[in-house]
Amino acid sequence: QVITGGHYDVDCRLEDPDGIVLYKEMKKQYDSFTFTASRNGTYKFCFSNEFSTFTHKTVYFDFQVGEDPPLFPSENRMESACVSIHEALKSVIDYQTHFRLREAQGRSRAEDLNTRVAYWSIGEAVILLVVSIGQVFLLKSFFSDKRTTTTRVAS
Repeated sequence: QVITGGHYDVDCRLEDPDGIVLYKEMKKQYDSFTFTASRNGTYKFCFSNEFSTFTHKTVYFDFQVGEDPPLFPSENRMESACVSIHEALKSVIDYQTHFRLREAQGRSRAEDLNTRVAYWSIGEAVILLVVSIGQVFLLKSFFSDKRTTTTRVAS
């Protein structure tokens, strides 16, 4: 998920250890992808911002690895209760992360808007100052005594 920057979009790609592209999306703001790894190795996950190189972006991504099957399938009530509590806590963490991301995105937009309003206000204040000084000089010119004196030269 793109949190801040530009049009909130980014390219992403996932490759397996052999270099085969498993996932490729262009200009996405938010997406989710699930797959089962067919083999062990190093998987490459790449983000690209080539189309918007002048814009700094903040990207959040999360990998969730599935769990291995239990070695001993029989569980007593205590173990099954612990597993269900663990699953519930994982979903709470996911919700909390989601809301933190929304808050960070909203804060970024609010700070950007605050900056734009501040610059606009400074510009308006400068224009107001220039216009008021101009009006003062214009009004002064109305009331200034501009006498033209003529002198005769004796011949």
